Formats: sequence, structure tokens, C-alpha cells
Amino acid sequence: MISRRSFFKAATLSGVGLSLLPGRVQKIFAGINTAEKPKTNIADALKYPRNENSMPGKYPGKVVHVYDKRSAVDNKFDEDVIYNMVKAGMLNLTGKNDLKDAWLTFVSPKDVIGLKVNPVAGALLSTSLEITRVIIKQLEEAGISRSKLVIWDRREFEMHEVGFTEDNFPGIKIIGTERKDAKGSFYDSEGKLYGEQMIDKNWYYWADCEDKYDAETIPYMVNEGKYSYYTKIATQMVDKIINIPILKNAGSSVTLCLKNLAFGSVSNTGRLHKQLWHDTCAEVCAFPPVRDKVVLNIADGIKGCFQGGPGANAQFITNYHSVLVGTDPVAVDRVGYDIVIKKRIEEKIQKADSAAGRIYMDAAEKLKLGIADINKIELKKIELS
Repeated sequence: MISRRSFFKAATLSGVGLSLLPGRVQKIFAGINTAEKPKTNIADALKYPRNENSMPGKYPGKVVHVYDKRSAVDNKFDEDVIYNMVKAGMLNLTGKNDLKDAWLTFVSPKDVIGLKVNPVAGALLSTSLEITRVIIKQLEEAGISRSKLVIWDRREFEMHEVGFTEDNFPGIKIIGTERKDAKGSFYDSEGKLYGEQMIDKNWYYWADCEDKYDAETIPYMVNEGKYSYYTKIATQMVDKIINIPILKNAGSSVTLCLKNLAFGSVSNTGRLHKQLWHDTCAEVCAFPPVRDKVVLNIADGIKGCFQGGPGANAQFITNYHSVLVGTDPVAVDRVGYDIVIKKRIEEKIQKADSAAGRIYMDAAEKLKLGIADINKIELKKIELS
């Protein structure tokens, strides 16, 4: 047995923890948990009417996969090459001839736009600064002011650690749900977690399971109990979200669009990792703060991993030289999943694909968040080199 302190310290504090955990725990994080599933409040999500931005967005079931081997050479990213990769993805997704028109299909200068990054695995394997700069540059060229952009994730300090700072992104707000002050404390002068000030208790994902967190872990969870509250970043601070996940594995599954959104948008996730991994990936995304605001997914596959994820283990990191673009997060995940599984089979880590790795995608499709059936996905592959 692994202690609760060790479990959460490895799995939620360090970014690299999952690659170090026992196989039994890694299976739980990959969603391979056959225990009876706790009940959730997913029925509440289905009561809210959808709108024109609701998942799967303007182009359901369509994914553009752009490949360019020049994007990363000797572990150095070429920002100009990545610019053209994102450009090709945007033009081919929308069918537009002009890049500005392509971007304005999804956003307008009036929108406050959240760029959802993933820094959890540290500098070794996080959403790259290069692709983030490219997206910002193209948004600016489309007439979007930097003052309308917000770079965000659950943990503000993790973003700072990998380079999402004011120095690197001047004029752009960088904020997380779980925060520290200048002295490194999670608590304000009244002993209240800064993270608690960042959650919106009007929006929540309820699940009939809970866990107790020790003093070391609670700042990373914000609250205990059966409620996971949505961050105010998603509910109040941004009008639209552009999701920028990383192409990486979690056991025989992947942590791509839906995982980046679901576990990045709510508090009290430790209990969900252990008991409702697949369900959480799908169901949290079915509520309006995520479902109705995520207008675009641009998956960073310049560098990714095929084993040891969703943390980072250097020996399993590879250059996929890819960018995946789509409004449909389920379809993007399905295409990215095939890329990762193919690599895992080539490396003899697993013998064949398994439906167990796709459970969360199937669940998301049932919730009408996108297309999980690979035979129904319109995939366009573009090779620039």
C-alpha cells in the first residue's frame, strides 16, 4: 500500500510523479479501475441549453494534423516553422484563405480569451512557450489585443516555473486557481487559501466519493468533500477558451484535450483521479463553463511522450513534430491517441490497442461533446517537410 501523503505528493505535487508510482496506482490513473463507479451530478449538466460555441464546436469530427520534422531539431524548437504549422492547421480547419479570417471564425476583439496551457510535467514536458507565442502572435495579427488574453492553468506557480512569466509574455495576464504569494505561502493573512478565493461555488461537479487531504496536500486540492468547484477563471474571467494540451500518454491512454480541460478546471481532483478518471475527463467538460467556452483545441505535439506520462521521464520523450487542430476535443484526442499508441506498440511497451484506453472518449461522445469513432472523423494530414 502507498500512503496518502506519498500518493498525493507524487501524483499531484511533482508533475513527474506518475512515472514513479507503483503499477497498481498508474493503472488507476489510466482509468483502468473496475470498481463500481460513484454517482455524479452529470444529469445537471444536460439541463443547460447548448449554444453555437458548445462542444464539439463549429467543425465537429474534423481534425487537421500538421507535421514538420523541422519543428524541433536537437531539442530546439523553431518558432517560425511552428508558426506555419499552426497557420496551415487554422486555414485547413476553417477553409479560409486568410489567416485573420480563420481566427476571427472563433474569437473577436471583444472577447477575453483564455489560453489553457499544461505545465504539470515541468520544463521537460509542458505546453511549449514557442507554440503559445505563435498563437498569441496570430491572435494579435487578427486584431486581438494582448490585454484581452489570459494564460491560465490550475497552478499559477507551475506556470511560472516553466516560463509563463510577465517577462516572457508582457502585457498578458497569467493566473492560476492554486496560488502562492510573494513569500511562497498558499495562505493569506487571515489563514485562508488563495485557491479558495479562486473557486466558484455556484458551479460544481459533484461525485459520491471523497478523500481526506493532509496539510501538505490541501493547498493543491483547495477543498475536500464531494464537490469539485469550477475555477473563476473559466466561470467569470474569460469569454472563450483556446485549449493547448500536450501529446502524451497516461498508461495506455492519453492526457490530451479533455483531460487538460477537466482536471485543470476544477478543485478537489485527488479523489477523482483515483475513482473516476474517465468519467471526470468527459463529465466535467459537459458543464457550461467548459462546454460552451472552449472554441478551439491546438494540441502541442512538437514534443510529447509515449510512456511515463502524464509526468515526464526523459527516456520516453519523443519528438512527434506535430500540431493537431480542431474544435472537437474528442476527435482531436482520438487522433492524438492513435499517434501515441502507434509509438507505444513500436517501442514494444504494449502489444496492441485496447478499448480500455478510449473509455473516456466514448463517454464524451455519449454526452455529445464530440466524435470518438475514428471511422467518422474527417482527418486531414498535412506534411510541410
